[in-house]
Amino acid sequence: MSTCDCALIVPGLRYSQHFYERRLGRSLKPDVDWLDLGCGHQVLPSWRGEREGELVSACRSVTGIDDDLPSLQHHRSVRRLVRRDISALPFADRSFDLVTANMVVEHLGDPEQQFREVARVLRPGGSFLLHTPNALGYPTMLGRLVPERVKGPLIRALDSRTSSDVFPTHYRANTGRRVTEVAERAGLTVVGLKMVATDALFAVIPPLAAIELLTIRLLLTKPLRRFRSDIIAVLEKPKKAGVAAA
Repeated sequence: MSTCDCALIVPGLRYSQHFYERRLGRSLKPDVDWLDLGCGHQVLPSWRGEREGELVSACRSVTGIDDDLPSLQHHRSVRRLVRRDISALPFADRSFDLVTANMVVEHLGDPEQQFREVARVLRPGGSFLLHTPNALGYPTMLGRLVPERVKGPLIRALDSRTSSDVFPTHYRANTGRRVTEVAERAGLTVVGLKMVATDALFAVIPPLAAIELLTIRLLLTKPLRRFRSDIIAVLEKPKKAGVAAA
């Protein structure tokens, strides 16, 4: 199905990474120290390389952390890279003004512990920006029905990702309510939480794409927003940080 056809059915539909990129751009300033969790080999999608370079240059420092060595070896923009499991961050308290997680939270086995670690390394008033699938969204629900042996080829066909870019998922903080609960327990305050729709998953299969686009159009209505495909949230460490709940 052509871009024109998609625009006729769902005017203004954008890829969810567009919303993440826009929010990230507003968070970066010359005095910001930024940590990108699960950084992989890029900050933004492959076709946004030039904009990625601009964002990386817009802050005082940027650090990427990931446990996957091949990804780190091929990172296209971040130069300060750390290989480590992100569940225990190897940084001092209050090291960063901004922490980001772009399509990472769904992979966390213990999101509350991870959010606590984020709160620890954030400076008071610092922000945690996350972009993650919504567990109540139809792409995630369909994906959980697909056998593991089929997921790799299917993702490669629909999303142009190789098997090396596919990791186990848990979805333990992947609804608006769960993000809020986990954030509060970690001592973080939700200052922004947006449910967003994204491009049609089956755009290359016209009959399915038409049905999917009509579904997305329904999801863009206010009553159904909790079922949109993705979550973009901004969590903040209070300027006078208290003690997180035990």
